Amino acid sequence: MNSFLPLTVANIRSFVRDRSALFWTLAFPIIFILLFGSIFSGGGNTTYTVGWVDLDATPASAQLRSAFAQVPLLDLKDNTQDAARDAMRKGDLRGVIVIPKGFGAAVPSVTGGSGGGSAASGDSPLQIELYTDPSQQTTSQTIRQVVGQIVSALNVRLTGRPPVLAVLDRPLQSEELTAAAFLVPGILGMALMQLGLFGAVPLVAQREKLILKRLSATPLKRWTLVGSNVVLRLIIGIAQAILILAIGTVVFGVRVLGDYAHMAAIVVQGAATFVAIGYVIASFARTEESTNGIVSVVNFPMMFLSGVFFPIEIMPSVLRPVAAVMPLTYLGDGLRQVMVGGSAYAPLGVDFAILLGWLVICLGISARFFRWE
Repeated sequence: MNSFLPLTVANIRSFVRDRSALFWTLAFPIIFILLFGSIFSGGGNTTYTVGWVDLDATPASAQLRSAFAQVPLLDLKDNTQDAARDAMRKGDLRGVIVIPKGFGAAVPSVTGGSGGGSAASGDSPLQIELYTDPSQQTTSQTIRQVVGQIVSALNVRLTGRPPVLAVLDRPLQSEELTAAAFLVPGILGMALMQLGLFGAVPLVAQREKLILKRLSATPLKRWTLVGSNVVLRLIIGIAQAILILAIGTVVFGVRVLGDYAHMAAIVVQGAATFVAIGYVIASFARTEESTNGIVSVVNFPMMFLSGVFFPIEIMPSVLRPVAAVMPLTYLGDGLRQVMVGGSAYAPLGVDFAILLGWLVICLGISARFFRWE
């Protein structure tokens, strides 16, 4: 019993001196709570820019626009139907509302108490078209709910008759896609990221065991060793893409809407970029244990802040600039555009350019600071 207290104190001191254990036990859960709390709180100022296409151009449709404009969540932009859909594909709009011709005849007064459209009882309700992007599931669901609630409220005003208005939900994509198709780009992007980041672990382990030191003393050129390691990771990345797409196609009926040349290009670009980031981590990490910690610190925020699984629009404004500099944001965006025709966070050329910028910068840092012993 006399040795119990000294042993406990010794264990506490050992724990406190272990910075890695201290971080993962105490600091990391706090970071995780703050991260998720910030994402899902949304900062209270989330708005979705939505195109407004008025094919009716009557006082009633103008009143309807005023009703939608009063919703803080929506920022309406007047446009033509084709231009609005093009803007949505470029990522400038998150949805498009189309008011059909004949709206004014069916609903003479949206805001009046008596209502009373011209359609007889039993007529089909007039359909307001709503274009959303199913590849942005959270955003699309939110916009659909808001528009549906407004239309339901208007139907309640038009008392004494069946519903006069209905929402016709149309996807941005011309091809009908399964729900699994919208998960595949995010999963593939995450797999390519982890392939590169966790590639740092065996490098540091080989340096700790003096394997790299012995190899550097042989006639083998260093660029040969590095190049073979990079090629291995690229081959694994391509194999990952083929495997994920094969499972998605055979099991879930996923179809790639874009051409396979762009698909292959962005997979190789993304894999190379994250392999380079892995080399930067290996350049500064001293032990295999610390490498695992650094990789996890980079991996988790990038996974949750890059828009791969949670839309950037729901994040508070302070986190959006962070997402804007993360390479996974642009890899996931490029994969989504090529694979399922999703609306763009940035033009595809910008996605490639930013990934290339990360690749060049990380290669330069690795060339300067990578240690062989």
